[in-house]
Amino acid sequence: MSRRRSRGALRALISAALLLPLAACGTGGGDGGDAKAPGGATAKAAGFPYTVDNCGVRTTFKAPPERVVTMNQHTTEIMLALGLKDRLAGTAYLDDKVLPQYEKDYKSVKVLAKEYPSYETLLGANPDFVYGGYASAFDKGEGRERAALEKSGIKTRLSIEYCAGGRTGVQQLAQEIREVGATFGVRDRAEALVKKAEATIDATKDKLRGTAPASVFVYDSGDSSVHTAGGKGIGNEIVSLAGGRNVFADTAKTFTDVSWEQIVERKPEAIVIYDYGGTPVEAKKKRLLEDPALQDVPAVRNKRFAVLPLSSAVLGVRVPDAVRSLAGQLHPDAFK
Repeated sequence: MSRRRSRGALRALISAALLLPLAACGTGGGDGGDAKAPGGATAKAAGFPYTVDNCGVRTTFKAPPERVVTMNQHTTEIMLALGLKDRLAGTAYLDDKVLPQYEKDYKSVKVLAKEYPSYETLLGANPDFVYGGYASAFDKGEGRERAALEKSGIKTRLSIEYCAGGRTGVQQLAQEIREVGATFGVRDRAEALVKKAEATIDATKDKLRGTAPASVFVYDSGDSSVHTAGGKGIGNEIVSLAGGRNVFADTAKTFTDVSWEQIVERKPEAIVIYDYGGTPVEAKKKRLLEDPALQDVPAVRNKRFAVLPLSSAVLGVRVPDAVRSLAGQLHPDAFK
C-alpha cells in the first residue's frame, strides 16, 4: 500500500531545529552538521553530498537525515552512541534493555512497535531514513522492502552483517560505524568510537596471549533441531576473539540450523548460550544437561557454560565488551 505524502514543507520547518544539536557539539573535521555562513545563511554541510553503497543499494545524501527510524536494538544503540538521539523519530524491536549509558536518551524516543511496525505505522512517523539491523527489518511481505520505502521518499540502510561478502569481523564493525557517522556528518565521533572499540578488543587479546582456544558450540535456540551461530556473522568473530573456536565456523551463514548428532560429533568443550526471548538461560541449560544423547559431550559433562545476551552478539557497539565478557567466562584464569 502506498500513499502520497507532502514532505517538503515539514522538512523546511524542522530542518534548522534538528540540525542544531550536531552544530552545537561538533568537534571539527566534518563533525557537527551545517555551519552558518556570513549573513545568516546556512552553508552546505561539511562532507556532503555523501554517497555510500550499502548491501546493493547506492544512496547519495545531500545533507544528514533529519527524521530516522531505527529497526532493531543494535542500530538504535549505534545512533545513541554517536550522539544522534535528536535525529530519532522512532524506534522498534528491542531484544532486551538498552545499555545503561543510553537509557535516558532512549526514553526520549518514541517506540513505534514492540517488534516491527506495520508499513502504515512506519510511514506515520514521517521518516526520511530507516536503519535496519536484520534483513527482516525490510521484509517484502510486510511491505517494508527497501525499494518500496525509496518510492515513498525514504532512504534506508541495512547493517552490513547481512550483506557482507565474506565473514563479518572487527573491520566490518568499524565500517558500519564509520559509514553511519559519515551519513550524519559526525565522522569524528565515529572515529573515536572505532578507536575505543579497537582498544578494548586489543586489551582482551593481550590478556589471552598464550591461551589455547576452546572449541565452542553456540546455543541460540531449538529442540528438535538447533539454531546456532555459523561462520559468517559477528558472533563467530566474538567467539574467536574471546579465545574460542566455533565448531560450526565452516558454515557460511550468520545463523544456521544443525542437528544434535552434529553437536555430539564435534565435541565442543564449552557452550555459549544466547540469552533472549521467552526461554530463560537456566531452562536452556536444563535442556542440555538432561538430554541423554549429550552426556558424553565435554561441555555438557563438565558443565562448562558461558552466556551472552543476543544483543551483544550482533554488529553493534556492544561487540568489544562482549569479547571481553566471553573471554573471561571461557578463560577465567587469564583474567585473575
